[in-house]
Amino acid sequence: MTVKDAILKTLDEIDKPSTYQDVTKYILENKIYVFDGSTPDATVSALLGDFIRKNDTRIGRTKEGRTYYYYLTKNEVINETIEDSFSEEKIDVKKSNKTDFTERDLHPLFVSYLKSKSIYAKTILHEESKNSKDDTQKWAHPDIVGVKFVKLKSDASVKLLKTLEKKDSCEIVSYELKKEINSDTELKKCYFQAVSNSSWANRGYLVAFEIGDHLKEEIERLNKAFGIGVIKLHSNPFESQMLFQSSYRDLDYQTIDKLCHINNKYKDFIEQIEKILNAEDRYLDSTINELNGKCDQFYEKEEEIVKYCADKNIPYDQESI
Repeated sequence: MTVKDAILKTLDEIDKPSTYQDVTKYILENKIYVFDGSTPDATVSALLGDFIRKNDTRIGRTKEGRTYYYYLTKNEVINETIEDSFSEEKIDVKKSNKTDFTERDLHPLFVSYLKSKSIYAKTILHEESKNSKDDTQKWAHPDIVGVKFVKLKSDASVKLLKTLEKKDSCEIVSYELKKEINSDTELKKCYFQAVSNSSWANRGYLVAFEIGDHLKEEIERLNKAFGIGVIKLHSNPFESQMLFQSSYRDLDYQTIDKLCHINNKYKDFIEQIEKILNAEDRYLDSTINELNGKCDQFYEKEEEIVKYCADKNIPYDQESI
């Protein structure tokens, strides 16, 4: 019996809409299948998503709150059975929502996306800033800062660039990350928070895991007016989409100085960039490695990402399925 066969058998025996955790628990308790790896939850979650993504007619899926429920279509009675099951499971669903993922759970996924674009990134926590009890600090600096260095093939070109204009050797980028944006009011609030938080950087982005499709025209209007780019983050971060590019602008050194004063980790990140730009060639690699060590955790393998999403209750591959 394959894992998919075990999933089908389990859904048939449970005979009601079930989460991937419910399916995994039933398989293990009834010894329907013996998993090779140590992350059966992640395996079942990925394969259930695969059924839906490939439009397999045997399995259906519905959503309650932020939780997906799977069932065999042969057992479906037009919405009645599903609604009755949700009524019976209402308390369990509320309990599940309490362990729902947080905005900051998305940081490792987004940083993994940035790393694939050769961008070094670090989370900046507003509660670690001076006067952190003041909520206005949330509008002072972004959730994540990143830097991308210009890569030239010729040593002569590199030296010329660093000699003439050091500021052109890299781009410093600001990212404001949100869990979901589903209304015009939410969009306006989040977008102008990103405008406020990124005024100092070469580029600024608003990033969200969920963005309502009906907001695209308004996002485009705001992008043209204010220049903040927008990125749609996927649970498989390498499939994330840049919906609108950010406009480029010169660094605002006065604001950078202010942010260095209120947040030590931000200051450390800026100092590390300066060290790289001024490093002698023989010290360049070690200085970049030093920056890399101070950046956020990131993932390169899909299996690591699937496990992380399962651990944090993040629906995997949400856009595709």
